[in-house]
Amino acid sequence: MDLNDINTKPTANMGNHSHFETLDSLPSQFRLAQCVAYDNEILICGSLLERQCYSYHTIKKQCKRICSYPLAVALWGHCVVKRVKSSNNANDITLLSFGGKYKHAMTMKYVSAWDEDEEKEERMEIIRHSNRWSPLVDKRNHVVSIGRKEDDYDGMRALIGGNDNNLLFITYYPRNIDVFDLNTLEYLKHDILPLDDGNWIRHHCFASKTENGISNPNHKIFEMMLFCNDKGLSISYNQQNNNFHFSRVRVCTTLRPFSSYSFICVNSFIIFFGGESHPKESVSQQVYKYSINGDTWSKFEQTLPFKLSEHAAILSADNQFVHILGGFDGKRELGMHVRTKIEKWTKEETEKERQWAIEENERKCIEECKSDLEDMKEPFHIKKLQEKLFITTSNSDLSLNNNNNNNNNNNNNNNKETKRNCNDNQTLGSIIIYQNRMD
Repeated sequence: MDLNDINTKPTANMGNHSHFETLDSLPSQFRLAQCVAYDNEILICGSLLERQCYSYHTIKKQCKRICSYPLAVALWGHCVVKRVKSSNNANDITLLSFGGKYKHAMTMKYVSAWDEDEEKEERMEIIRHSNRWSPLVDKRNHVVSIGRKEDDYDGMRALIGGNDNNLLFITYYPRNIDVFDLNTLEYLKHDILPLDDGNWIRHHCFASKTENGISNPNHKIFEMMLFCNDKGLSISYNQQNNNFHFSRVRVCTTLRPFSSYSFICVNSFIIFFGGESHPKESVSQQVYKYSINGDTWSKFEQTLPFKLSEHAAILSADNQFVHILGGFDGKRELGMHVRTKIEKWTKEETEKERQWAIEENERKCIEECKSDLEDMKEPFHIKKLQEKLFITTSNSDLSLNNNNNNNNNNNNNNNKETKRNCNDNQTLGSIIIYQNRMD
């Protein structure tokens, strides 16, 4: 076997976490790793102070070294994106690596490192000239930088979109968003995200609303989502007018302390894995789901097998599996590798998950009422809140009843008996206290 092929024994203990399958450990600890999916491969393009790059074959379940970043490149919170051109030549993809605390901008033309047995000599020659990092240069062979000297690119996030998939959208600390044209290698737009003073983004979620990040050539609008701690934004970019439009999106209460989570976007859902809270710096093993179309949140009863932050989650090219690689558990860096089937996260909600959704709905209602209190021009009436809460919980319970009708008709009566309404002390308590403080 090739010495570059790495196949080590699994180290993680799954316990009762049946949603996850342990795969062979990675050849190194990968914290803040950057990964992209390509055919049957997952390309691991460096991590925190780790220059080595690998290809993991999802069918062979083996890892092969591709190359290394140059010695002059120090990786710390960098970003790697895959450019898919309109021609979609499967044998020719380009990777762009840039940013981080110590900025760099490099490209790699990647050819699968697993096909050397087919026309071996010719193939190996192509690989030798392709699978290596080179500085980003313009048509005159001048080195191009992405980011100004004063820009803080540590923990930045980027997406590729636009009609020709030529636009690089960059979000970075503290509240910046840029548009960079990969055809002309010029900046097109800079804007400030509408976040409150003192709020900032780093190691956040930045995802495209469109499938696989490829925009429809018939549309001039590219839509994105951004989440970090208690901040959520829906972002649209009009390519024709070169303008952004921002809308605030609510983040569920239990996810708000966290960032540095991994995430994947599939079937109009964003799934979040783990994360780290600030300033307490506790690490989570919870899994959440946000519905882009429904603007709703779910918290899964099933959790990660261990606490995890600063890790990578990558959706396989066939959209069947999520691979979770490396990370930090609050004490040490990890080289673990697990995968989970997407279908396990799209099943009907459990009773515990439905109950969480009801309670989160009530918390949302309370927040809206508090906001009304702060901006109100008329006296606050607790009766209005009672009516609003009763409508909210009634709708939630009706949904529960509809979901359970086929399973047990008696559940309807039970739901009515346990319905949480405007007399629920737990629901109204915080509002009454808040009202008294305002008086």
